[in-house]
Amino acid sequence: MQGILYEEPSIWLFLLITVIMGGWAAWMTGRAIALTWRPFWTLIIYLFILGAAVRFIHFALFGGTLLSIHYYAVDTIVLLIVGALGFQYRRARMMTTQYRWLYERSGPFSWREKTSAVKG
Repeated sequence: MQGILYEEPSIWLFLLITVIMGGWAAWMTGRAIALTWRPFWTLIIYLFILGAAVRFIHFALFGGTLLSIHYYAVDTIVLLIVGALGFQYRRARMMTTQYRWLYERSGPFSWREKTSAVKG
């Protein structure tokens, strides 16, 4: 997997910087975008910027390649996945708590109309 997902000598650096630290920041970014009722595409813009910041941390602390499209894409894809999950989790929670008479949770990332709210 070295060379495909990460360039550092150990996978632990990739997991620490990209998955744990970057993932936490991406989750919180997704949560913040959902809390302010912004559209999903704004999350994508913010996560592309966050991907550059994660790439800089790899470069500054561990001597990684700063201007690598490949590793930037890998980092950003991980952040997009985690950020989208954070966005959808918070949006589902907001829909079911703020509109509890209309919607109920159908899973951690989804909601549906309540059967009592459906007309007919």
